[in-house]
Amino acid sequence: MNRIFRVAILCIVVGVLSGCMAAATTVAGVGGSAALNHQVTGVSYRTFTAPAYKVKRATFIALKRMKIKVIAKGKKKDQDIYTITAKAIKRDIEVEIEPISANATRIRVQAKKSVFSYDAATAKEIVMQTKRQLG
Repeated sequence: MNRIFRVAILCIVVGVLSGCMAAATTVAGVGGSAALNHQVTGVSYRTFTAPAYKVKRATFIALKRMKIKVIAKGKKKDQDIYTITAKAIKRDIEVEIEPISANATRIRVQAKKSVFSYDAATAKEIVMQTKRQLG
């Protein structure tokens, strides 16, 4: 009887733990995939509760503060997306500022080191510095 009880408890514990392991593996896979995509593409996104003109101004201030030189700016053809192209030491930066509504704006920043190499940390820092300028 005691042995049957131990086997039953062991089966229940293994069943519960295997279910937890499957859930943990799924969660880790989803989170890991998002982190990997961010690292591979070097892109950082953020939506601010601010009009596009304020986000644009804050982005220019952030780039200037970081000593990243703006080399081109303007709107994408036939779209309401403002782009900023900038250059840092061994980095090409592309910023897109897209109005979502009158008071919501999405920013997308990509930092490239070379054709196949991206710098996610720099892209993220530009977004964070833009946030800082917005207050």
